[in-house]
Amino acid sequence: MRFLRHAALLLGLSAAGLSHAACESGLAERLHAKLHPQRALDERLAACKPWPGAPGRIVVVLPMPRPSSDPNAAKVYDLEVLMVQRPDNGNTERDTVVGRLFQAEALDEEAVAIQEILVDTGRYMLAPDARAFGLRVRYRGTTRGDTFASETLRLYIVQGGKLREVMQEVELDNESGEWNPDCTGRFRQLRSMLSTRPNRKSAFADLVLARTVVQSRGQMQEDGSCAEQVQPAHYGTVVLRYDGERYRVPKMLRTP
Repeated sequence: MRFLRHAALLLGLSAAGLSHAACESGLAERLHAKLHPQRALDERLAACKPWPGAPGRIVVVLPMPRPSSDPNAAKVYDLEVLMVQRPDNGNTERDTVVGRLFQAEALDEEAVAIQEILVDTGRYMLAPDARAFGLRVRYRGTTRGDTFASETLRLYIVQGGKLREVMQEVELDNESGEWNPDCTGRFRQLRSMLSTRPNRKSAFADLVLARTVVQSRGQMQEDGSCAEQVQPAHYGTVVLRYDGERYRVPKMLRTP
């Protein structure tokens, strides 16, 4: 089906700019053992990436599933987001945490599975002295006749020795669809581009989210073939403004 090809594409978006190797030299495991020795770490989802905003700095994300006595309960994750400084001599044993933020119940798998967590070090220049980094989460869910894939983004900054979240989780990309065995179905694709725009009345720039939505339908033809009808694309722009603590995010843009 066309939708399955779309889902595969979505989950591979920006691989060159966002992908990361497993946290080298056991960095995530060492920090986890030091900061949260009593908690379990989901090593598959842990993420590390050098921070181009300052030499020797590394962003580390520790996803920790919350304990539950219910084997059927959806998995819920606490996140520890860290900015780590590595010494000039590269001695990994002397890495120092220079900023950290613990986020309780930050992620969950209530309806879809978390496939991957990625650190995004794109140039999110919110102010001359404030460059943000992102945390992208890729979700995927599949049931009979229904498939879903999504990618979200959060933004963080380090200021005054403190790390804080300035934009809550916003859905950027989405693929969803449902169909019958006879090929009849409906499909929806969302693509978003995030950019900054100066705002003279605010300490931080505005965030501009350009969104494109394409919907299509699959129908069986008289000759037995399966055809797709793509509807005209819909374009929209959402501007997120800083309120002094974080960007105000409309409910419709939040988690999938």
